[in-house]
Amino acid sequence: MKDPLKELIEAERKAVILFDKIEELNLILPGKTENELNSELFELAFELFGISKFWHKRIVRSGKNTLLPYRENPPNLVLTENDILFFDFGPVFDEWEADLGRTYVIGEDPYKLKLKRDVEEAWEEGKIFYHQNKQDLTGADFYHFTQQLAEKKGWKFGAEHCGHLIGNFPHEKIVGEDTINYIHHENHEWMRNKDRSGNERFWIYEIHFVDSEKEIGGFHEQLLS
Repeated sequence: MKDPLKELIEAERKAVILFDKIEELNLILPGKTENELNSELFELAFELFGISKFWHKRIVRSGKNTLLPYRENPPNLVLTENDILFFDFGPVFDEWEADLGRTYVIGEDPYKLKLKRDVEEAWEEGKIFYHQNKQDLTGADFYHFTQQLAEKKGWKFGAEHCGHLIGNFPHEKIVGEDTINYIHHENHEWMRNKDRSGNERFWIYEIHFVDSEKEIGGFHEQLLS
């Protein structure tokens, strides 16, 4: 029997390779539309790994679209000089899901670079908090801690949850859309609880910080391994 955690870590390792290749090939350039870049990433994923299956919609958001959470479907924007953007991709590797989100900055705008740095550092802080407290941690507890991280770093938190379950494809159909499957402010279940079949559950942790006045946001997510 396969070890689910090992399979999820391996899926994420491959997703990281994909994201690293995006930077190596210098694909993030002003003048491209979000949809054009999205298509290039899809083609690259197929070229590197033969991937054509994603368990959720592929997201490339730039400029003011970075304010918006996952479920929104904003107009297609053109990347500009000194822009900020993020990717949120969920590729499926051998029926195991990855879910990786990263923020990028075109140019050297110090405020946008700070936002990129802050979402990355906040994710690491959240991971430490989770592992130190996971035996007595509810989804609501972790969500409120993450909100406090945003405030501490001078941002607002930009989504109604800060993570979700991940697993064998298609996990969404298996576990459903109930609040208890999200790191959500109304989820008062222990995150350590096993699923209905008695199996360990695995979580994706998401950081989405925004500045509504300046119309920018940053996003970072990956597996809490």
